[in-house]
Amino acid sequence: MTTASTDTARFVACHSVLHLDATHALAQKAILDPHIMHRLVMSGFYGWTEPGEADPRAQMGILNTWTLDLRNNSLVVIVQSRVQPDWSSIPRAALADRIALLQVDTTVRAGATHGFRIVVNPTRDRQTRAGDGTVVRKRLSDTTPRHVKEWFAARLQPTGADRVGPAGVRRIGADGDPDTMAIRMLPKLGLTAKHHGAKIGRAEIKGTLTITDPHAFVDALATGIGRARSYSAGLLLIRPATGE
Repeated sequence: MTTASTDTARFVACHSVLHLDATHALAQKAILDPHIMHRLVMSGFYGWTEPGEADPRAQMGILNTWTLDLRNNSLVVIVQSRVQPDWSSIPRAALADRIALLQVDTTVRAGATHGFRIVVNPTRDRQTRAGDGTVVRKRLSDTTPRHVKEWFAARLQPTGADRVGPAGVRRIGADGDPDTMAIRMLPKLGLTAKHHGAKIGRAEIKGTLTITDPHAFVDALATGIGRARSYSAGLLLIRPATGE
């Protein structure tokens, strides 16, 4: 959702904050299996799309991220959506606190600076040759802070830059200094056997961003950044702007 001005854009969404008891079987299974975490998140949105309809997650603007506090047995799941969820299917015994539903209504302004946090699935393609000489493209998860920094830097959008960068990379409508951003590598998440042992690489990035293209930034907020958005990656969370 955008305003008529090219200097501002408006972002509206619903944020659900789920505080789960990490010792409950539902939370334990979701921590261990990305597919179960995905089903837990999607369980709040039955009925908004037709059964069997393609990509309901994207249609409803559903993104999520989670953090686990092992010391205090707390699992916090933040779910963003463009429709209102119904979390009544979650057993009360699995909840450590009441579920909070927060309406987000933010005007994004060019030149404003926001603090941000995001968990991403940073990947790069590598081309190799098979035994018969054919070129095979393999997608790799980056595993070092340096690679993650390069991955995120390619998505930054300096003032006046196009919204799509080299190799078709979609930029996020904001710029920042990657050298000042805190990058933490997170444990990889293993998928089920049908994915042949594939794992989802993850990294947490924190820092500040200055808005250069409000409309592109709102699109990044609404649709997420990078891959594995069905598996708790790509949700960009921002703090109130400073320096306005």
